[in-house]
Amino acid sequence: MHCSRVPRVVRLRLTLFGRHARPKLMLIRLTTFLGLAATTLLFCGELSNPAYAADGEVDFANDIQTVLARRCYSCHGPDMQESGLRFDVRESLLGEADSGLAAVIPGKSADSELLRRIQSPEDYERMPPEGEPLTEEEISLFRKWIDGGAEFETHWAFQPVTRPAIPEVENRMWARTAVDNFILSKIEQANLKASPPATPQQLIRRLYLDVTGLPPEPEVVAELIKNWSEETYERLVDSLLASPAFGERWARHWLDVVRYAETNSYERDGAKPNAWKYRDYVIRSMNSDKPYDRFLQEQIAGDQLGSLTDDALTATGYYRLGIWDDEPADPQQALFDGFDDLVSTTGQGILGLTFNCARCHDHKIDPITQRDYYSLVAFLRDVTPYGTRADQTGNNQIDLDPELAAKHAAFRQRLQDLERRRKKIEQQAIKKMSATDQRATEGPERQQTLDSKLSDYVDDTTFAEYQQLVRDMEQIQQEQASLPPRRTVLGLARTEPEPPTTYVLLRGSPQAEGDAVEPSFPRLLGGGKPELPAAEVEGSSDGRRRALAEWLTSKQNWMTARVIVNRVWLHYFGRGIVRSPNNFGLMGDPPTHPELIDHLAMELMDHDWHLKSLHRTLLLSSAYRLSTSGTPLALEQDPANDLFSRQNLRRLSAEQVRDSVLQVCGQMNAEKYGPSMYPQLSEEVLASQSRPGQGWGDSSAAERARRSIYIHVKRSLPVPLLSAFDFPETDISCEARFLTTQPGQALTMLNSQWIGEQAGHLYERVRAEVGSDLRQQAARCLELCLSHAGDAQDIDELVQLVHKLVDEHHLSDDDARRAMCLVALNLNEFLYID
Repeated sequence: MHCSRVPRVVRLRLTLFGRHARPKLMLIRLTTFLGLAATTLLFCGELSNPAYAADGEVDFANDIQTVLARRCYSCHGPDMQESGLRFDVRESLLGEADSGLAAVIPGKSADSELLRRIQSPEDYERMPPEGEPLTEEEISLFRKWIDGGAEFETHWAFQPVTRPAIPEVENRMWARTAVDNFILSKIEQANLKASPPATPQQLIRRLYLDVTGLPPEPEVVAELIKNWSEETYERLVDSLLASPAFGERWARHWLDVVRYAETNSYERDGAKPNAWKYRDYVIRSMNSDKPYDRFLQEQIAGDQLGSLTDDALTATGYYRLGIWDDEPADPQQALFDGFDDLVSTTGQGILGLTFNCARCHDHKIDPITQRDYYSLVAFLRDVTPYGTRADQTGNNQIDLDPELAAKHAAFRQRLQDLERRRKKIEQQAIKKMSATDQRATEGPERQQTLDSKLSDYVDDTTFAEYQQLVRDMEQIQQEQASLPPRRTVLGLARTEPEPPTTYVLLRGSPQAEGDAVEPSFPRLLGGGKPELPAAEVEGSSDGRRRALAEWLTSKQNWMTARVIVNRVWLHYFGRGIVRSPNNFGLMGDPPTHPELIDHLAMELMDHDWHLKSLHRTLLLSSAYRLSTSGTPLALEQDPANDLFSRQNLRRLSAEQVRDSVLQVCGQMNAEKYGPSMYPQLSEEVLASQSRPGQGWGDSSAAERARRSIYIHVKRSLPVPLLSAFDFPETDISCEARFLTTQPGQALTMLNSQWIGEQAGHLYERVRAEVGSDLRQQAARCLELCLSHAGDAQDIDELVQLVHKLVDEHHLSDDDARRAMCLVALNLNEFLYID
């Protein structure tokens, strides 16, 4: 099976369910319609193609160690050594097992018990004992490895980054950048050829959607093609990277990694005040090309850096984005669950390693000890919990202007003092009232009852005092209202000035403390203990998170740069050089181009961690500009596109689908930043919460037309349109979104109220721009949706569809034309990046 092109215009069959003002449409050939290509692409992305390695030298780290980790370590690894064998240690693997036989005899595969057991035809002795047997290709690789001396090598990701030599290639004209040399060299080694380049039309649309998340207007495409050249392309790349829409697109990728949401989850799923300011911080950072090392330092230790800027404090919202239970059954367990969430997100999101797997015991696969895990926890022990049930903001709402906050606090204190005195007089009077009046003061009629009857139950002096208290409170409220509002952000408002000692927790239980540990770096990444700087801010801790931030972004830490360049590559090429972006360890997927990932990591650091330089390098490469059409030989020999000999056909993300519809239909509200908005949800969706509709606001129509990154992310109430197109789970870090093809996508794009309204807007736009002529409307409709003029045959089909809906299904002419627009919004060429 290989990744083939999808027909650009899919022939739709529509069934009328009833004679309504807006026809309900149903797709008959659902799978064909909404992405045969997506199914194929997803399938191909899961394939592995080790043939290239099998034909040459065996790569221990990629070909042998990964199989041992997946299939053997559970019984012969760090935790368990059945028969006395430990396969992650060469001396044990080459020594005698309990049986007296040697598992591996270097240079003699025929005499090695390991090879005999993995290829045994007998179920009772074949290894591994569970699951499918190893494939013939895997067995062949083991045979070659043993005959070649059975040498062990350190896993590629556990070795420092080095600057690899740029490979020589035969087709030097094809290689525009060093990236192309790394790609083309492997293609040529496999005796294959790269696909032809994409057409300018395809490339312009791809570039717009990849960089800004929005499709280009057809007039822009036409003008660019008219003057198409290498210089034109480079100018387009630079202009799009400078567009504010770039940050709105690329910030969303980072928000996936840090499990961004604006509520706490669990039953109440309470709001996280000001979470949207963290989102805006990320957008601004992307647009300003803030160096990635500074970007990370602000999030990990923004409150401990030399200068406390608004950005740095807002960035510490990173620590407040996770789920939080406001009444946990076991508070200590919940505390360490919170630390685990931070270690997991930081470890996977920044370092690409699953440190969280060492919480209860040493990591079963990677050389990460339980002590390593709790040493990382120790760096974070000054981080306070999100809040308490009684105070859900004190720990997490930072005042950016402390002087202004102090003034507001003084006013609040005065009001509280006056309120206590007023309440005391009221309670004295209430005790003397009749039972009926007393009950009235317990409900909404309280103030009305007090206003009319309080003077009857207190003396004149007390009543005069009461009236003065009311006047004083009104005066104070007026004075406070004259102050500017408090400037608060979500973040580390309070930290522990003296962090408690951290212990290794046996089996992960807070009730079973083991050895004490201090902040120190994982041994597999060099180890060592930091010199903790003194606290620069009064009341803050000893700077341990600053030490962690500096280590994470040090050029001596070889994981951080590798992980981020792989993430950027993923979003331009459909998959990462490492297909498991959050796991570069032994259980992760090996890189298809390890030298390339090191080259890009070195280039990023040499360019002072400026990500836009990396973006530009990738976009200017010939590899990025390839067509999605593979050559027949490449499709046969490299169905998973491991070699990147062609571009991967990609479906639009959930946000791209929604934003593209708004853009094409002329409804996009381009307002930047600010509080999140709330799309209109049906009563049925709102009822899916334990308290239907609670916490879901009512935005205006104009606000609801903003870009999808500004949608309020409520953990218990995902937006159906986004969920249908694989919006990620927000409880944990998302390394890469699923790419599914399922009926809900087609049904949403054909039958939802929102898409029907947008189709109506598209019809209004088309009618306003070209008048009432049906053929011109069909042509303009296609042009807007595809970013270029449609084929005559496609236009004919849309015209025929309108006639059929009017003649056979008795729709009004306007309704039929709206249906035509709906069909155009459902075309594969609209929903996919070619």
